[in-house]
Amino acid sequence: MRTSTARRMGTALAAAAALTSMAACSGSDGSEGSSGSGKGEADAVAKASPVAALKQVRQKTGGAQSAKVEGTTEMGGAISMKQSGVVGWADGLSGTLTITYTGGTMGEALKQAGGDGSVEARYFKDAYYANMGAGPAAETGGKNWIRYAFKDLAELGGAAGDVMKDQVQNSTPDQGVKALLASGDVEKVGQEEVRGVPATHYSGTIDVAELTAKNSDLDAEQLAAFKEQLALAGVTTQTVDIWVDKNDLLVKKTERGEMKTGTFNSTLFYSDYGTEVPSDRPDASDTVDFTELLKQGVTPGSTT
Repeated sequence: MRTSTARRMGTALAAAAALTSMAACSGSDGSEGSSGSGKGEADAVAKASPVAALKQVRQKTGGAQSAKVEGTTEMGGAISMKQSGVVGWADGLSGTLTITYTGGTMGEALKQAGGDGSVEARYFKDAYYANMGAGPAAETGGKNWIRYAFKDLAELGGAAGDVMKDQVQNSTPDQGVKALLASGDVEKVGQEEVRGVPATHYSGTIDVAELTAKNSDLDAEQLAAFKEQLALAGVTTQTVDIWVDKNDLLVKKTERGEMKTGTFNSTLFYSDYGTEVPSDRPDASDTVDFTELLKQGVTPGSTT
């Protein structure tokens, strides 16, 4: 496979990483409803208990169904990027993000492939589409969009692919809240301001492998393979911080962790809950499927 094509493919795959960074490892989806106490009593408990408060945050944020998002993500020396757009979760994943690479090998690869350092990504329940600009499109018969079906990416990625598929398809702002609840390690830090908005700060540490095992549909063989991949990458724990406004809505989330290739850092801001979500798929005539490129001998990760 030609080097420029491999670079373009690898950069497009990073669009999945951009969305996955919007959710910590998926937390429990089990019922966490009210125990039957009155609203006043529930509010009093929430003020006293970080766990009780976060259950309300999860309910309010999860029920909002859409939001604007913007932030930054860094993954060692591979990825440094900014992202902004709108995501929705009323019926599976949807939304549009503009991803701008500000550094790292992925950004350099995109520029060397003829791109300008930016990618438009559109997300749907079954797949996402990546548009890397006119330069890379010259190598796909002039088609601007590459379609990545989540099931195809899962098959290529093995256990890690199964986890990514699950996280991306269920990627919502309240996933960070779910992860903190499932971890059993969360504390209330205090009151702070986020972009001029008063907010309550919570923090916790997550064991990535343990949380994934508790809250995924992976079988024993897949989990064993995933844990082995985490060990090779040097990934163990992740620190998650969230900030919540007076309406129990998430306004900021940060994630930090260490890998053998460097530090993972993500900072995201959420606003305008309930905003309209773009829903138009790219025209079929302007789209090439990821699997079609594979049939042409394109193998992601190849550099020759």
